[in-house]
Amino acid sequence: MWNMVNQQISSALHSDFEFTDKKQLASHNKEKLYKICDDKHAYLVKVDRLTALERFEAQAHSLDLLTRDSDFMIGDTITIGSSLDFSFMVLEWLDTQQSTPNWHDCGTLLAKMHQRHEQEMFGLEHDNYIQQLLQPNQWHKKWETFFAEDRIGWQLQLLAEKGIMLVNIDEFVTLIKTLLPHHVQPSLLHGHFWSGNIAFNQDKPCLFNPACYYGDSEVDIAMAELYTPLPEAFYSGYNTVKPAKQERTLKKAIYQLYPLLLSANLFAGDYLYQAKQRIQEILK
Repeated sequence: MWNMVNQQISSALHSDFEFTDKKQLASHNKEKLYKICDDKHAYLVKVDRLTALERFEAQAHSLDLLTRDSDFMIGDTITIGSSLDFSFMVLEWLDTQQSTPNWHDCGTLLAKMHQRHEQEMFGLEHDNYIQQLLQPNQWHKKWETFFAEDRIGWQLQLLAEKGIMLVNIDEFVTLIKTLLPHHVQPSLLHGHFWSGNIAFNQDKPCLFNPACYYGDSEVDIAMAELYTPLPEAFYSGYNTVKPAKQERTLKKAIYQLYPLLLSANLFAGDYLYQAKQRIQEILK
């Protein structure tokens, strides 16, 4: 496989490349991350099963969207390919060591991206993935329909197929449609926005692992607040450009149910309990 990686990088660069150093960085489920380099170039290589090829291609498209429509630092996709047993994705290496986190600018850049309203529909022209889970993105004219069906309903159905029925799916999806706002402008979303997918190159904010689509900008914020809270400087920067709306407690609860259901499908355990508790909160 690594010969194939060298060959495809060489083809993309239009010059010979052969790495002289390879270091494994981490593993996430079946996906392994490597840093490879020669004396001139360094790259991040994601390696997974052959079936991950479509996921890598979808992620590359999301990275292209962020590059086009935001001022975040985004690593270029160098090449995507496969061998007999594995698929791989080669990305520009962004050095995030010895960096100074500039959370204010991170918030400002996200708000500016969210302020762009160049799409009239909700969804995306193709499906993508969060980790190994498919994220359907059928185009919808109504935000409440898209989020209720393609986000909440989809995840509940995946759990039901495993024999885990948290709620009557049809009734709950109908309820979500009535509870969500009906007048939302589509914004480009990162789609998996939390501290683990944010880093800094010197003081420049970088984003990783997107699963983009067009939706309510508050989805990105709600997801970030569910996990490790972002520093106050992030919200200060965001609010200078796009002041956060007030009285969004129920909406935030609904938006945070989606990543809880994602985690329940991926990892089960305590996430199932948290998802069930969140559903009960919404039903009250």
